[in-house]
Amino acid sequence: QVQLVQSGGGLVQAGGSLRLSCAASGSIFNINAVTWHRQAPGKQREWVAKVGGSTSYADSVKGRATISRDVAKNTVHLQMNSLKPEDTAVYYCYTNIYGTGYWGQGTQVTVSS
Repeated sequence: QVQLVQSGGGLVQAGGSLRLSCAASGSIFNINAVTWHRQAPGKQREWVAKVGGSTSYADSVKGRATISRDVAKNTVHLQMNSLKPEDTAVYYCYTNIYGTGYWGQGTQVTVSS
């Protein structure tokens, strides 16, 4: 059983930065693609960023977000800079291992204007 435990997030002013973390049990996490998603109130969950063989980002965060791995700690980070009020959402990490999807518990990010 894989568990994804998220940390980080919180309340930040527009223009500020936050780092979200997603830690997993099991080293297989280090060779799996991991994605970050977010869901704003009243909206569908949307994909934000991916780390696998390479990294990729949604247009809405490109240039402001950096996804990275800490292999030694089985952790994936999402660094968000120049935050905007529209970045306010619950952020989730996700990975799929052998056909089973695993979600983190979600982390609230609130950006005040």
